[in-house]
Amino acid sequence: MGATDTLSAERLLRRLEWRVVKRLDGRLQGDYRSLFRGSGIDFTDLREYEPGDDLRHIEWNVTARLDEPYVREYVEERELTAWLLLDHSASMGFGPVDRQKDLVLAEVATTLAHVLTRSGSRVGAIVMDTGVDAVIPPATGRTQVLRIAKTLLDRREARAAADEAAAGAVGAAGPSGRGWFGRRRAGTVGRAGTERTASGHGVVTDLSVLLTAAAGIARRRSLVIVVSDFISADGWDAPLGRLARRHEVVALQVVDPRESELPDAGGVYVEDAETGEQIFVDTSDVEFRARLAAAAAARQADLLERARKAGVDLYPVRTDDDLVRSLLRISELRRRRRR
Repeated sequence: MGATDTLSAERLLRRLEWRVVKRLDGRLQGDYRSLFRGSGIDFTDLREYEPGDDLRHIEWNVTARLDEPYVREYVEERELTAWLLLDHSASMGFGPVDRQKDLVLAEVATTLAHVLTRSGSRVGAIVMDTGVDAVIPPATGRTQVLRIAKTLLDRREARAAADEAAAGAVGAAGPSGRGWFGRRRAGTVGRAGTERTASGHGVVTDLSVLLTAAAGIARRRSLVIVVSDFISADGWDAPLGRLARRHEVVALQVVDPRESELPDAGGVYVEDAETGEQIFVDTSDVEFRARLAAAAAARQADLLERARKAGVDLYPVRTDDDLVRSLLRISELRRRRRR
């Protein structure tokens, strides 16, 4: 991304208002809370358990005393506090040239911040790279939305500049997968590696750092939306579960189909976005593509199971999908879950 095609926060927001928010207005009739809201915040009463009730709302003390399952009922506040937990680690640079995962991250975060602040909610954000990189305290209004968008776009631009500088330094050292992956750092399916620092040393990508930090920062019960590709070291599911016991948590997984379904492009060099390791692969090899797809499917199944045990719904947002369609699909799935 050069200086001439830098995407500003204002330009991104205007584009999303026209292409996404306006279309959501017609489909949701302004009821943006239904997008991600699963339950209310304020406790109001107890009632007997009914099939389909959220097991997380069981009041265990009353259940034990009366020997019948009881659940807590809540009433929704007109205003709520929402926290966006945003993973901007190196693997988020994967994807096609015009729509890498970190751009989808910026679009999702900006859209959600915009529609939530429009309904009067306060929105904050915590951004992670190799560690917690930025904390934006909750606030309302267009200025807050632009602040969140600019934070993400600035980091995206800085990473693109660093990649271009690194590519210039190595010169003609070897080919890369830049053509259909976008950046030189293409990424590898199904593994959490290390992210290179300026000194060349590796730092393990650990999503639990972001989740643990959020638990300490978000003191009041809130709506928490995690946006990540979930390529991380193990151990993130425990802090995710702790977060879900206090807050309403929704997880969005940003994925690119090329992470599991390589196109038949012949022999190419690709570079792992996390480790910097370059390998040569023959994408015309049917057996290789089948092994890649199987490994990706196994990783995804494990990821979904971990999220389920943590008590959190995990929804994919693909780089090749329309954002409005993705958000409406998530809204419908959550509506069915609450029945």
